Amino acid sequence: MSPQTNNAAAAGTWRLGDLTVNRVGFGAMRLTGTEPFDAGVPRDRDQSIAVLRKAIDLGVNHIDTAAFYFSATRSANELINRALAPYPEDLVITTKVWPGRDASGAWWWAGPGQLRGQVEENLRQLGRDHLDVVNLRVPPSRRTGSIGEHFGALAELRDAGLIRHLGVSNVTSEQLAEARAIAPVVCVQNQFGLGAPSEDRELLRSCGELGLAFVPFSAIAGSGRAAGSAPGESEAVRVVAHAHGASPAQIRLAWTLRLGPHVLAIPGTGDQDHLAQSVAAGTLRLSEEEMALLDAPRTAPA
Repeated sequence: MSPQTNNAAAAGTWRLGDLTVNRVGFGAMRLTGTEPFDAGVPRDRDQSIAVLRKAIDLGVNHIDTAAFYFSATRSANELINRALAPYPEDLVITTKVWPGRDASGAWWWAGPGQLRGQVEENLRQLGRDHLDVVNLRVPPSRRTGSIGEHFGALAELRDAGLIRHLGVSNVTSEQLAEARAIAPVVCVQNQFGLGAPSEDRELLRSCGELGLAFVPFSAIAGSGRAAGSAPGESEAVRVVAHAHGASPAQIRLAWTLRLGPHVLAIPGTGDQDHLAQSVAAGTLRLSEEEMALLDAPRTAPA
């Protein structure tokens, strides 16, 4: 695959408000270690910095991160700052608030009045005077409740100039509607991948109708899939991957991108080869027949 086609722009672009991003981006969660947060083995600092710089070389201009992406020895935001500052003019950095972790790594959830502190923490770590996009990440325990007070607090920070655009994460359709009634929303970041239930697919379609980006996380589902096929991988994914000379992980990303021009990808890795494979997935063009095969109910392995 030539350097020109192995580029994050190959899958097209989408606008987050007034910011244009290539549809294949990068998720920073795995920069800090082989597993998220304090699990796994810490990444080599120089290796993580090299991955970030390689992402920019491959045309990535949308990075998803958070202040709570840190391990005992590494912080994703600080790695981004070290690797990429002064930042490219077209680079969009998206972060998220509401969850937090204290210095020991213990989790906590911010009240509306504490969101400013979380925003300022991201600003300090990234070395920015404003954040491009901030997603309000809703706790699992609040998925059926109101998010208005928290989203309203973020809207005030946007009015104060600390945030350029707002998004929501881990939300229902009702919560998206509640947020949009308070302030403009540019993206929805929810867990989504092959086998997603019908209500999640409906939210994805609704975002397209509203002109909002839908940004799936965990699109490459399952331990080890970023490195290729994993035990229990579906036969349909294997068949389509073989037909394209691609990895199962690439097919899962290509399937996601095929669901609409408003769907963005933020695969994460701490390995340059896996990064190149993820970006190359944006060049794959799955047929209607292949999409139908991948969407068919999965048969459990014998």
